[in-house]
This record gives sequence, structure tokens and C-alpha cells, in this order.
Amino acid sequence: MRREGSPFQGLSAVFVKELADHVSSIRMLMLELLIVSTALAALYEAISRLRQTTAEDPFLLLRLFTIDQAPLPSFVAILGFLIPLMAIGLGFDAVNGEHNRRTLSRILAQPIYRDALLMGKFLAALATIGISLAALWLLVIGLGLLFLGVPPGSEEIARSLVFLIVAIFYAGVWLSLAMLLSTVFRSAATAALVSLGIWLFLTVLWPMLAPAIAQAIAPADPRYALLGLNDPATAVWTQELQRLSPNDLFGEAMLAVLSPTTRTLGPYSWISSAAPSWVRRSHSVKAS
Repeated sequence: MRREGSPFQGLSAVFVKELADHVSSIRMLMLELLIVSTALAALYEAISRLRQTTAEDPFLLLRLFTIDQAPLPSFVAILGFLIPLMAIGLGFDAVNGEHNRRTLSRILAQPIYRDALLMGKFLAALATIGISLAALWLLVIGLGLLFLGVPPGSEEIARSLVFLIVAIFYAGVWLSLAMLLSTVFRSAATAALVSLGIWLFLTVLWPMLAPAIAQAIAPADPRYALLGLNDPATAVWTQELQRLSPNDLFGEAMLAVLSPTTRTLGPYSWISSAAPSWVRRSHSVKAS
């Protein structure tokens, strides 16, 4: 049986309904309070530290996102930890919740295809996260202007906007995973546990396993160990394996966007002209 009309017929109705449900839900309110309270604590520490910095710093606003002060991590590090929780919290019961409430068959009985239903739910949840992150971004800009008294430059605004876009894409990755698991598992609790398990594995365990796997794939040259250096081949494998984690990719993207002085994200930044000649030759051969 061939479908008639557009596969996305009814997408706008699903989007508006789901967006209204997310914005007014207690779950979303609690997630927003968690993110805002934690982020404000990190911003307070960053502002307290930056107020002692001279206004000659051309990227003073960007440092609000990246500066950390013990015991709190930076604003970006907190978002890298909490954005997946928000995305999983909005997506783990997107489909199986409708099935358990016995409303899925009623929705699909309307002139709405599965494509429109899934896309509408995804876009509504992503728009909800985007609105929250945009409000948080405006809060950071406002607090920076209020307490630092230094207006941001055009490059700072552009880089902070790129940060916002990358953060929304980062949320979309975890939201897609949560919605996929919500279609695979009938139980919302199972989907939530599996989503959180994958997140914990990729965020906490994988960075510790990647160096060991890289060492097994490309054993380090003992000459580097004698000099107290890392083998470039092992470093490349470690970095590539760690990039399988969305959290690591998000961290590298934030480093490139919010740190204008960053020139490379590769593993070869430790190579200098003071290194022995065989080290530089090995580096150039393996890099080529």
C-alpha cells in the first residue's frame, strides 16, 4: 500500500503539541533549575576571578565560559555534563510512553505518518533544549556586561553564537539516542537506564579505556619512554578512539571555538625544535 501525500503531514501539529507539553512539564522545570543553578554557581566563581583581570584582555567574555576555579569546573564543562541529562530526560519515553498510555494507536489513526510523529517529537524536544540554552546564553552575556563592565566585541559574539549552535547539536546527538532506545524498548525505565548507561560509558569509562586500546594497537617506541615522551602513533590512536565519545568531540569543539589562541587539536603539539632529531623525523614520517 503506497502512502498518499507528504510523509511529514501533521508534523506541525505534533511539534506544537509536544513543545507545549515540554515547556509546561514539571520534568523540564526541574532540569532547567538544575542546569541554571549549577551554571550560575560556576559563573559566579568565574566572574569573581575575572574582575581581578584587566580590561585589556580582548576575549574577556569568552573566558566566562572556559575559566574554572576549584571546586567548581568551568561553565562549558558543566554544560557538557548536564546537556546529555536534559536530552535523555526529554527523549527516553518519547515513543514508549505513548504506547504505554495507549495513545500511540489513536495518534497514528489520524492522518499522521510515523515519519511526522518521530520528527515532530524530536524537533519539539530539540527546540525546548535550544530555548533553554539560548536563555542561558543570554544570561551569561548579561551577567558579563553587568559585572565586568566590558562590552563584547564582534568576534566574541560570533564565537559565543557558534558555541550555542554546537551545544544544540550536541544535545541533538543524545536526544536521538534516547528516542531510538524509546522505540526499541517498551519500558520507559529500561530505555532511561540504557541511555544513562551508554552516556556514563562514553563519558567516564571510555576516556580511560581508549589509551589502553591504543597502546595495544600501536605499542609505544621505548625510546620515547626513555625521554619521558609519548609515542606520536599511540597518541594519534588515543585521540581517534576518544573521539568516538560525543563528550570528547564537544570538548574539542569548545576548545577551538572559545579559545582563540588555540592553534591545533592534534597530539603533536608537544613536539618542539628542542626534541632530538630522531623524534622529529619519526614525527614527520608518521604524520605523513
